[in-house]
Amino acid sequence: MPRPNILALDLEGTLISNAASQIPRPGLNEFLIHCREIFPRIVMYTTVSESRFRPIAELLVDEGLAPDWFAQIEYVRWKGTTKDLAWIPSSTVQQCLLVDDFEGYVHPGQHSQWVRIGCFEHPYEPADQGLARALLELRSVISSMPPDEL
Repeated sequence: MPRPNILALDLEGTLISNAASQIPRPGLNEFLIHCREIFPRIVMYTTVSESRFRPIAELLVDEGLAPDWFAQIEYVRWKGTTKDLAWIPSSTVQQCLLVDDFEGYVHPGQHSQWVRIGCFEHPYEPADQGLARALLELRSVISSMPPDEL
């Protein structure tokens, strides 16, 4: 199996509270910076429309809560009820990992590509460690790949 080199990120409940309140999850900037060090390609895979997502991303960047590149992150357009990683252009499912808080969005047969993260929800704890734990899991997945596949 090829080493995953594409990271698909969910927005609501994963990186921020939701598209209405837009409360950033603690450690968001650091998480994104470290993900960029690990993955050459990062995409946004969310139920939030691109026209709604872009201003949120720009605000996070403007407020120093996300790195500059986040405002221009590749956005995956999709349809259906699950986030089929096959919808990510110019990739294979095996090349992708999905970080998402909601198992219901994981496409059948793609659970091995899913990195579960607890939902960031009210009361929005400032000590939330969800992104730090997800980063550890991502590093674990990558480091578990045999050296000849790196």
